[in-house]
Amino acid sequence: MTLHDRTALVTGATQGIGLAIARCLAEAGADLVLHGIEPQAQGDAVAAELASATGRRTAYVRADLGDAQAAAGLLAAASAALAAPDILVNNAGIQHTCGIAEFPAERWDAILAVNLSAAFHTMKAAVPRMRARGWGRIVNIASVHGLVASVNKAAYLAAKHGLVGLSKGVALETAAEGITVNCICPGWTDTAIIQPQIEAVAAALGGDRQAGIRELLREKQPNLTLLPPQRIGEVAVFLCSEAAAGITGVALPVDGGWTAQ
Repeated sequence: MTLHDRTALVTGATQGIGLAIARCLAEAGADLVLHGIEPQAQGDAVAAELASATGRRTAYVRADLGDAQAAAGLLAAASAALAAPDILVNNAGIQHTCGIAEFPAERWDAILAVNLSAAFHTMKAAVPRMRARGWGRIVNIASVHGLVASVNKAAYLAAKHGLVGLSKGVALETAAEGITVNCICPGWTDTAIIQPQIEAVAAALGGDRQAGIRELLREKQPNLTLLPPQRIGEVAVFLCSEAAAGITGVALPVDGGWTAQ
């Protein structure tokens, strides 16, 4: 599943799932443009470390994807920094949990902008370039919450369900043009953002982290195991490879059985 001679742009790629995806794509042979919101020097350092580890060309572009103009210009910025992307991975996302009656309108707007509208803008810019080449891969990182619901996540649910629908529509538009568009829908994944929840549950169980993880996952994820971010990256590599050329418009759960229930 080689990706040599391909260039990928991964949004939200300086940590967590995004960085794991970028690393897996680079290890498969792709050159990488990493996007983030960190200061340029900090992002450049992440890109340099990835280049050193994989031997691939890398670059970093900084943009606030909550700004529609910045999101729309991200493909051009990536092209200027390294090369026009053949592969686009929309991974950047934000979250806020709160009941609907108290949900701040500004948080709704921000989550829809970053988690959904930014993907619209980057895909709109990417598709014409991919059509011109007759090849392209778009992988949108949705969530199990693009397929099923949980309480107190109204904006996140709306954005992720919308991202799944958007991806299906663009997949149909591009199905005969050598382009595939798919979603990966992760369940509980071992990233920094969930560590406070793990620690809180573990503390109530006498400080046993593994027991805390199992208890945290018990309600939703039957395998009771946090997914390593690398597993999401490996699925992304597959979807970008020629082995997956016939797969488009799919929302693929990587969720330890969550959505099988």
